[in-house]
Amino acid sequence: MTVRKSKINYYLDIAQAVAQRGTCLRRNYGAIIVNNDNIVSTGYVGAPRGRKNCCDLQYCQREKMNVPRGERYELCRSVHAEANAIIAAKRDEMMGGTLFLVGIFADSQELVSDSCCCQMCKRMVINAGLEQVIVRNTPEEYTIYNVTDWIENDDSLDGTMGY
Repeated sequence: MTVRKSKINYYLDIAQAVAQRGTCLRRNYGAIIVNNDNIVSTGYVGAPRGRKNCCDLQYCQREKMNVPRGERYELCRSVHAEANAIIAAKRDEMMGGTLFLVGIFADSQELVSDSCCCQMCKRMVINAGLEQVIVRNTPEEYTIYNVTDWIENDDSLDGTMGY
């Protein structure tokens, strides 16, 4: 007898497939927004439309400058997966929905475990009206973040860098 995949891992599998379109030389993320069991939009890491991607240039500006993970995003060519998914959706379709997020290391193709949205993406998720963010840690395990916790416990005030 076949065991049916959980709905959360089903959506995380789709987000992981979306991540395969990413163009970052460090980490590629895939995001999907789901509301009422309907996929509202998808997004992956990549340069703005019309600009060259890091994979096309064959270098990462932040890597060349030894910028640590989670810092100096203004130097990054890419738009994050969460931002691209939010940009592609209507707000009324996102309200109360869930964003599923999966990260993959570009070099090893292994999952990025214990990840979360950066401070910029957290702000966008809050304003989009999403209720949860679910992030894959392993092929079967994940972490559920309630967006209201990000509002009530504003970690942008403690000066912590990165994600």
